[in-house]
Amino acid sequence: MTSDPSALLELGQRLTRDVLAPMKRDFIGKDEIVDLLGVCLVAGENLFILGPPGTAKSALVHSLGRRLGGGTFDYLLTRFTEPSELFGPFDIRRLREGELVTNTEGMLPEASMVFLDELLNANSAILNSLLMALNERVFRRGRETRPLRALLFVGASNHLPEDDALRALFDRFLMRVHCGPVPAERLGEVLEAGWRLEAGETSPSGLDFDDLGRLRSLVGQVDLSAVRAPYLELVERLRTAGIVVSDRRAVRLQRTVAASALLCGRLEARRSDLGTLRFIWDRAEQAETIAEMVRHTLEQEGTDPRLDHPRAHVGGEPDAEAMAGELDAIGVQLDGETPDEGTLAGLRDRLGLLDGRCQWVRNAEARDFLAGRVAALWSRLAGTAT
Repeated sequence: MTSDPSALLELGQRLTRDVLAPMKRDFIGKDEIVDLLGVCLVAGENLFILGPPGTAKSALVHSLGRRLGGGTFDYLLTRFTEPSELFGPFDIRRLREGELVTNTEGMLPEASMVFLDELLNANSAILNSLLMALNERVFRRGRETRPLRALLFVGASNHLPEDDALRALFDRFLMRVHCGPVPAERLGEVLEAGWRLEAGETSPSGLDFDDLGRLRSLVGQVDLSAVRAPYLELVERLRTAGIVVSDRRAVRLQRTVAASALLCGRLEARRSDLGTLRFIWDRAEQAETIAEMVRHTLEQEGTDPRLDHPRAHVGGEPDAEAMAGELDAIGVQLDGETPDEGTLAGLRDRLGLLDGRCQWVRNAEARDFLAGRVAALWSRLAGTAT
C-alpha cells in the first residue's frame, strides 16, 4: 500500500467526510462526541464518556465500528466481572496438554474497537489486565503475552471515580466528554433519525481499520512548530489554575493536536487544533474553566472553516450548573489550609474567567446567583491576600 503522505492525508479527509459526517446526521446533538471519536481513533488515545444510560453511548461506538467494517467488543462491567469475561477462557484442549493458553476468539483481544460500559465498576481482579491493555495495548496472563488489535478503547460511566485505584484507570482515558439527553426542542429530530436507523442498515464507508492504521502512521510527521509556544503557554495556565496536566499527559496530548490536523487534511498544526485540550477535565465542573482558557488561546489566531477542526469553535452559552460547581470548588480550596501565593494566583485566574462568563448566562436568576457567589469569593481572596 502507498506510503505517500498526500495519499494518506486523503484518508483523514475521507474519515471526516464518509464516516464522521454521516454519524452526526444519524445521532442528533452528538457532534462533539463523534468528533472526539475521530480524534482518538487517529491519535491512538482512549475516550471516556460521562453520561446516564439511554444517551446512545454504545450505539455511537457500534455505528463507528460498522462503518469501518471491524468488530466491536462491548461489555457491561459489574463488581463481579472476571478477566475471562473480557479476554477469554483458558483453551481446554491446550490445558489438557499442560499449556495455559487463552481462547480469545470473539473476545476483547480480537476486536478492532472496545466499548466498556460502567467502566468504573471494574474490580481488583481485572484492574491490572485492563490497565495494561489500555496503556500498552497488550494482554498478559502468566507467561502468555499477546498484542491487542484494538485501535480505540471507549469507556463509559454515569459517575466519576472516587477511590485511587479507579482514578488510575480513569487516568488511562486521555480525553473526556459528557453525553446527556438532547434538548427538548430537538427531540423531534432524534425521533426521526432514530427511526431511520431502525429501518436501515449502516452502510460501510469504504474505509477500514487497516486504512486507519496507515493514517495513524502520519501522526508523528505532523509539524507542531507553529503551535509549540501557545501549547506550552496554555499548559502552564492550566497548571496555574489547578488543572492537573502531568508531563506524561502533556506529551501525549500532542498526539490529539496532530490528529486534529490530519482530520483536516493538514500536515501542519494550527492554533485551532489546540481545541482538543478542552476535553482533559478530571471533574465535570472544571470544564467551564478549561473551555475559557482554550477559547482565549484560540482567539489569538483568525478562524478559517476550511482549515479548522470543528472542535476549534468553542461557542455556546455557559453551563450555569457547571459554573456553580467550579465556584464551590474554589470555595473549598479557600476553606482549607492557607493557600500559598502560587495557588492564590491560580484561584484568581479561575475566578476571573468565571466572572467574565457570568454575564452570558441567559437565565437572570441564575446569572444573579453566580454573580453574587463570584463577588463573595473575590472578597475572600482579597482578605486572604492581606
